[in-house]
Amino acid sequence: MNFVCGLPKSKGCDAIWVIVDRLTKSAHFLPIKMIHPLEYLAKLYIDEIVRFHGVPTSIISDRDPRFASRLWSSLQKAMGTKLSFSTAYHPETDGQSERTIQTLEDMLRACAMDFGENWKKYLSLVEFSYNNRYHASIKMAPYEALYGRKCRSPLYWDEVGERRMLGPEIIEITLQKIKIIRERLLTAQSRQKAYADSKRRDIYFESGEHVFLKISPRKEIYRFGIKGKLKPKYIGSFEIIRQIGKTAYELALPPELAEIHNVFHISSLRKYVADPNHVLKYEPLDIQPDLSYEKKSVKILDRKEKILRKRTIPIVKVLWRNHQVEEATWETEESMKKEYPHLFR
Repeated sequence: MNFVCGLPKSKGCDAIWVIVDRLTKSAHFLPIKMIHPLEYLAKLYIDEIVRFHGVPTSIISDRDPRFASRLWSSLQKAMGTKLSFSTAYHPETDGQSERTIQTLEDMLRACAMDFGENWKKYLSLVEFSYNNRYHASIKMAPYEALYGRKCRSPLYWDEVGERRMLGPEIIEITLQKIKIIRERLLTAQSRQKAYADSKRRDIYFESGEHVFLKISPRKEIYRFGIKGKLKPKYIGSFEIIRQIGKTAYELALPPELAEIHNVFHISSLRKYVADPNHVLKYEPLDIQPDLSYEKKSVKILDRKEKILRKRTIPIVKVLWRNHQVEEATWETEESMKKEYPHLFR
């Protein structure tokens, strides 16, 4: 399950709930509003998914607040469905399903650009086209894998060139829309395959090995004494406890990182080469679950004025906590008074 957001409003809907079957790769596209309450999504799930396919044994999704809420968890627990969330800091817990969802998102956004505010009107055609297209991983179309036979249709959905269509005007209009959708689907699949192939590497770790952990950079966040482009991208090293699946590993994190989910995707890990200079000190830092810490000012070391053409800006040299004196930065006095008034008392 995943959400495709940021679409232009079409009859009040601005998002699509994408639900993919991991076995047959068949998909459902449910138009929704992002402001819809969870009670509405739960009813929609029962009406559109459980009604046709029954109760699933397990569901993989990201850690969206809707999927992590108590109402959704209690609903699935009552139905006997196991909830599995994506690995921390890496969405591709289940590679094939997530790649399918990314292809669908790419195709749906492209179709929304073509159809504009009428994308909801043609969403059923998008779903029909995707489910009746050949899928490389299952060697058949999702419709055929789901029902055990090929789909019968008054239109020719095969790849053997164009054929002359006979019938009412609605058939011709539908065919034109299907051609647009199929072109966008082919482009999206080719793009996603190119992205995956360029970054695909065969890397394996054994239990007991030590690895570095990658931290995702964020704006206006200071990490481990260095800011800007020169801040470290990895922390550690940490010992690997065990392998989970084919692409995830469980790490032995210190007590200071106890609130962080200790299972990480292989793309967030780098092999550790024994060198004392590589180990960063993190004990005195109050690290948050997103692997960042709050910057705190200690004192003002110096003051001066920055003279421009038409005005003069007073600036101060600020020493930050967990930083050396050489790492003090010059900040505007006005901004520092707003954020840290205690330094000027």
